[in-house]
Amino acid sequence: MEFLKINGVIKEYTGHRALDNVSLTIPKGGIYGLLGPNGAGKTSLIRIITQITQADEGEILFLGERLAKNHITRVGYLPEERGLYKKMKVGEQLLYIAQLKDLNKKEAQEKIDYWLSRFDIADWKDKFIDELSKGMQQKIQFIATVVNQPELLILDEPFSGFDPINANLIKDEILELNKAGVTIIFSTHRMESVEELCTHIGLINKSEVVLEGEIGEIKRRYKSGHLEVVCEGQLQESESYEIIENSTHQQGLRFVLKPDLNDYSFKNITEVITNNSDKVYSVREIYPSVNDIFLKLVEGT
Repeated sequence: MEFLKINGVIKEYTGHRALDNVSLTIPKGGIYGLLGPNGAGKTSLIRIITQITQADEGEILFLGERLAKNHITRVGYLPEERGLYKKMKVGEQLLYIAQLKDLNKKEAQEKIDYWLSRFDIADWKDKFIDELSKGMQQKIQFIATVVNQPELLILDEPFSGFDPINANLIKDEILELNKAGVTIIFSTHRMESVEELCTHIGLINKSEVVLEGEIGEIKRRYKSGHLEVVCEGQLQESESYEIIENSTHQQGLRFVLKPDLNDYSFKNITEVITNNSDKVYSVREIYPSVNDIFLKLVEGT
């Protein structure tokens, strides 16, 4: 089931078309990587989803309903440019934001205390925002984003400003929220995070969608057909494949092969490889990384 259905969205600013007939499907319960180079149109799309701005053409369906004002409180948005009031205390800031999201004061206090305790920062409740480090402010911003238990969580570079320990802490919280049923849109330039977290991706380049789908299926679509072989000793040449790379490996030697695609099956090529080496530890198809696919489609490399 889809959580968001984006149909033919167009957004223009003076002299520039930021989104050109963009259509995407965000599956319910997934972690969706919204990717693209700077200026591709990702932020423009996020602002339309969060109703900060409106599309010029097209529509967005929220669980089958046309996106409307009543959906705003069901969405949590963590922007790349954080926006906390520096002269407010942590507790006051979070209470203010929680009440803006339709929580009453009692509910809001309970949620705030839960999250401050979960991050082990309850002692900071009466500190002013400008007394906190950048990383600590990021935690407060994250709490403000999730305090209302949103059904849809939009995260724009959520690990920005965090050291590795706190980045892992936030990553674990994202996974826990997703496990609890929250649908997540995750916009980032950190492709290793996309590989680790996302189930689906959509790639926007020059205002248009150039790729969308489930990560495993996309990798199969863009695979080169090359094989990786790890074996104990040398691998003999064969008419069934070409050895295009070899290197040392902790178990012996590693070879990259280009099979003869005119007469190829994984089973048959594995049998040939096994017969051409003393001891074969593994044979696997090589799939491209999300970063490889990104560069191929955006830069043509």
